[in-house]
Amino acid sequence: MLLHGRVLFRTSLARLLAMERDFELVAECANALEALESLRDANPDVVLLDFGIWQDFIDEARDAGYQGKFLAIAEEIDAAPCARALSHGVSGVFLGSDSPARLMQAIRLVASGEAWVDRRVIQLLADRYPQHEDLRLDSLEERERAVLRGVLGGSTNRQIAGQIGTSEATVKATLQHLFDKTGVRTRSQLVRIMLDGSHH
Repeated sequence: MLLHGRVLFRTSLARLLAMERDFELVAECANALEALESLRDANPDVVLLDFGIWQDFIDEARDAGYQGKFLAIAEEIDAAPCARALSHGVSGVFLGSDSPARLMQAIRLVASGEAWVDRRVIQLLADRYPQHEDLRLDSLEERERAVLRGVLGGSTNRQIAGQIGTSEATVKATLQHLFDKTGVRTRSQLVRIMLDGSHH
């Protein structure tokens, strides 16, 4: 489902989505009110929405019983609002200046339960909260840190294994260890916990 106030943007995006064989656009909405009405019937897996309105929309959508995912498209990014959105249940923040192919990749990742966090967002968060990173990552071993950075950067287990020169099985085991340590069950929850810690 597409939720964006700018008609031109929304229409071109709808056209792009229509070209993807495995996607079905179930609704196009101009504002949060329209979207809330459509949610019941449409029940999309992913709501693609304008970053500017996630705050007005997400809690109400959850209250209305929506169980799916949110991917926000932002014109520009700032660390604090991004961290806030991610800790409030947005699965990803996508930059409007990025390519359509990457957007499709982001939608697929988010639909499958992963988080999509643009590298620039990660960089911003790391720059903005360096003390938090050291504080939180201090207690982790070098390999756990490397795996965590890979996860935050949106890499797959195989890509992370390549980046740090280890096997995919080792990456999986390390991830499991991180899940146990932090008490989470999925990669996206792990990402959220790391980002959520950024403004406490």
